[in-house]
Amino acid sequence: MHKIENNPSAVAGRITSVDLFRGITMFLLIGESTRIYAHISSIENSSVMQFIGTQFSHHEWHGLHFWDLIQPFFMFIVGVAIPFAVANRVRKGDSDKLILFHALKRSSLLLFLGWAINCITAGGIVFRFGNVLAQLSVTYLISFLIFRKSLSFQIIFTLIILLVIDLAYRFFPAEGFNQPWVAYHNLGAWVNNKIEGVDTRIIWASLNAIPTTAHTVWGVLCGILLMSDRPVRRKIQIMMFASLSGLVVGYGLDILNITPIIKKIATSSFVFASGGWAILALSLCYWLIDVKKIFAKGSKFFIIVGMNCIFIYLLFEVGGASLVSKIFTPFTKALFSWGGDLTVGIMTSLAVWASLWYICYWLYKNRLFIKI
Repeated sequence: MHKIENNPSAVAGRITSVDLFRGITMFLLIGESTRIYAHISSIENSSVMQFIGTQFSHHEWHGLHFWDLIQPFFMFIVGVAIPFAVANRVRKGDSDKLILFHALKRSSLLLFLGWAINCITAGGIVFRFGNVLAQLSVTYLISFLIFRKSLSFQIIFTLIILLVIDLAYRFFPAEGFNQPWVAYHNLGAWVNNKIEGVDTRIIWASLNAIPTTAHTVWGVLCGILLMSDRPVRRKIQIMMFASLSGLVVGYGLDILNITPIIKKIATSSFVFASGGWAILALSLCYWLIDVKKIFAKGSKFFIIVGMNCIFIYLLFEVGGASLVSKIFTPFTKALFSWGGDLTVGIMTSLAVWASLWYICYWLYKNRLFIKI
């Protein structure tokens, strides 16, 4: 069992790289809400812009783009923060019962907010785990409940989950849903239909909340490692080994045609590959920011966003970015119409992006941190 409460490094303060990782992830998500990536992909006669635009969009089915890593990154960094948050509560004198109650309340709120966003999007009552908050309500709670277990227990637990889901997709017997890696004809599609009670054509599987639990659990293990008294070099070596293992297994399963990398149904190969990238990104952030002290000042730009990540996510998910865009559009049209609609669109998106960042900055400056 991990003795978080007795670890002096657990209460030594924040690790900047964790806040930076979260902030960059949220900053990129804000960018998507402004439609800047869609505008970039519309730039013709530029292979570089086309490549960037492609990487900032989800892969259609079998394959992996950079943008497919953003949700795993978010779920992973939530896991990293769990041991830090628990250690702080222990330091403040909270009992185990009170800490558990807080975790249950937070999970319930995440689920409610995730479902509420889905209902707003659908224009009616739907029960779906399609967005990150709804899925996080599951992965967060499971990860919290087992985070005091041993390292081997947590690793084996995630491997069993991935194996069971992989086998379930392969051998699911329902007619019309027994083609594991075919869109709309697999176990994930069947679960979607049963949850909503209608024959829908939603390609994103609500069942993804189960296999992606591995992302959050692996984040917990990295958080415990960062809090430990191990030498810095050893911490980085362990994370690099874990990262390489995930990448080799994930891409290996795909290349050998065992299990394809498909984000939309969170196949085991996708979870391994994206988990490997997440651990690699965290280890690089840790080495640059906390060890080498590179980009220490500039990191604040992104950290500001991460400090109110739930608030800003909810804001743009309920149409905040669209509202701000309507405010700026008349002015960007007047100033940049000479460059055509694409130029106007890009400048509008940049203005919206800057405005949403400033909202986070204003909250940060006034020490207003909206948490659940």
